[in-house]
Amino acid sequence: MPPAAARLFRAERVALASRYADLLCTDGVVRGLIGPREAPRIWDRHLLNCVLMAPALAPGQRVADIGSGAGLPGLVLAIARPDVHFTLIEPLLRRTTFLEEVVAELGLDNVKVERGRADVFHGKQSFDVVTARAVSALENLIAWGMPLVGAGGSLLVMKGSSAEDEVGGARAALEAWGCSEPEILELDDPDAGSVRLVRVGWSGEPRVSLRTHAGRARKGAPRSRGQGRKGRRNAQ
Repeated sequence: MPPAAARLFRAERVALASRYADLLCTDGVVRGLIGPREAPRIWDRHLLNCVLMAPALAPGQRVADIGSGAGLPGLVLAIARPDVHFTLIEPLLRRTTFLEEVVAELGLDNVKVERGRADVFHGKQSFDVVTARAVSALENLIAWGMPLVGAGGSLLVMKGSSAEDEVGGARAALEAWGCSEPEILELDDPDAGSVRLVRVGWSGEPRVSLRTHAGRARKGAPRSRGQGRKGRRNAQ
């Protein structure tokens, strides 16, 4: 475990973070949730990268992590921020099974795991923050994530050097969904590196895509150019 972990996780949570890292490098690899080449760099490339997001959350907030996969960033943030409530949304059974097992083993009482695509929860639940990492292009994440964002809330997406280009490519989706001008946040740590986040909020009242039981968006629901296409991890 790198020394930076002791600073970035609360003292009483460091052991939980270490155990989660062990589970990722063992069960996570065996189940195909992370590649074997990622195990040696699980801290530097994944856990420390994700925990840099923690200061962007406020106490008591309700956070949904869409396309949660093996729990990045959702479980990392839940370990770092026991004062925040997390819902991990993931469509694949083998991933939700792993997430539920980790939550139970670590005793994380601030985490709920939901199996399903993000759009299954449109019109049913709302959150203060919706997070995503390495799931899909920003224009798709707007269509999948913004309907889960409540009044005054935001979509918070981890992006790298492509952040500006993705914002430019998402202009149509931003306008269609009535979003505010995105902010690009850079969070740095001398030992853990840096992470770039794109934060998107509402410009007015929240807009929720209500869906028919056939799964089609109702007439009048905004659609981005990317909506309906498969994302990198099918978070929709």
